[in-house]
Amino acid sequence: MPNPLFDALFARHLGADTPFLVCPGERTWSHDEFLRLAARFANLLTELGLQRGDRLAVQVDKSPEALAVYAACVMSGVVFLPLNTGYTPHEVEYFISNSGARLVLGRPQARAALQPTCTALDARFETLEADGTGSFPDLAAELPESFVPVDRGEDDLAALLYTSGTTGLSKGAMLSHRNLLSNARVLTETWRFTDRDVLIHALPIFHSHGLFVACNVMLLAGGSMVFLPRFELNSVMEALPHATAMMGVPTFYTRLLDEPGFTRELVTGMRLFISGSAPLLAETHRAFEARTGSRILERYGMTETNMNTSNPYDGDRRAGTVGPALPGVEIRVTDPDSGHEVPVGEVGMIEVRGPNVFRGYWRMPEKTAEELRPDGFFITGDLGTLAEDGYVTIVGRGKDLIISGGFNIYPKEVEEVLDAESGVLESAVIGAPHPDFGESVVAVLVPEPGAMLDIATIEAEIGTRLARFKQPRHYVILEELPRNSMGKVQKKLLREQYRGIFET
Repeated sequence: MPNPLFDALFARHLGADTPFLVCPGERTWSHDEFLRLAARFANLLTELGLQRGDRLAVQVDKSPEALAVYAACVMSGVVFLPLNTGYTPHEVEYFISNSGARLVLGRPQARAALQPTCTALDARFETLEADGTGSFPDLAAELPESFVPVDRGEDDLAALLYTSGTTGLSKGAMLSHRNLLSNARVLTETWRFTDRDVLIHALPIFHSHGLFVACNVMLLAGGSMVFLPRFELNSVMEALPHATAMMGVPTFYTRLLDEPGFTRELVTGMRLFISGSAPLLAETHRAFEARTGSRILERYGMTETNMNTSNPYDGDRRAGTVGPALPGVEIRVTDPDSGHEVPVGEVGMIEVRGPNVFRGYWRMPEKTAEELRPDGFFITGDLGTLAEDGYVTIVGRGKDLIISGGFNIYPKEVEEVLDAESGVLESAVIGAPHPDFGESVVAVLVPEPGAMLDIATIEAEIGTRLARFKQPRHYVILEELPRNSMGKVQKKLLREQYRGIFET
């Protein structure tokens, strides 16, 4: 029976004693060991009553077992819904409710906060720890280590990933087997991955970068991964002499450059460094080449589309650009108001079409219609230019999107939480350049008449409502927000005024 993702990513590794996940200081998982665990998990999902198309929400720490849950979902036809580990219980409640998840996997310490929500929404809650223990693996321990994959089609839903919403509500991007597999195939070929590659994997696996780019590519290529819980400088430095490639966010590379021991000699076996999820500064690109002799390959993607463009493996990896469109992907730049294509080199809205483009937003047909054109092009919300030779340059972002450490933050969501705080009349949230995270969040607050704002109290309360990466790192109090003649807050002026706030 066909199951596109299983057939391409996993079937070839059944019984293979080749290394897959190298966990320093712990153990190395072979492909076969990993798939036997995934089969037990798939059998458990079936025993718990989940059927093809049901959703499984997962908010757990990175581990081989957590990755095996993804494989189990592919096998059993269950839709995988990974959630950022930084989300608060308040945020997770929305994802469970909106997705209609039948099962929620979380850390044991989250049970007290999430169990009432799960009970109210008729979802089961089980646990999975970073060390691979928990109620979920316990239930699967004695189950068979083989599983007949459930029949799925290319257009069937494989994953649901939530993105921050401009209206304050996150949108669930529906990704099909075709979306994920087409992208994995193109990237494996474009970036020349083979079964001889060893990838340093220090990214989270609740994000499309770490899960659908890194893991899917390595499964398709048949190589192995040094599977690190997170980016920790010493661990990455120790792994570099034994690896051939690394995928990371710009912060990874700036931190490596700050380490004197990061030298050309250390990376002689590395054939490829890839950067994405946030803009890579041209100066970082140049400094990295000067230090190592390697030019970072920057690419461009997003949750709704996976990867869209890439600087070439062979050819000109231009600092400040994200390269031309990947094979099979079409890019056009349009006027945001008219929707008509702009002349070559002019700034406009980037639109994307191809087999990588998602099916739409879960239970949001109006939002889907707004952002997916009838001809199949997706309006990304990113502003950029398209050169004569096809190279794309991102010059800005629509919708005031902030990208901090590779994570997307929409100001509206943060503003709604701030506006609900006692004594706050209104707020404006902006991004300002940050030396480590690329950008970070600045909150500009206007107090109610006569109110005295206690920033420490606001910070403490915000901490219970928003994931850490969304929380402002700097607060400004003004008597009023700058507005134009139409009454719209002039965030451009605020960004200019506080541009250097994190440099002092």
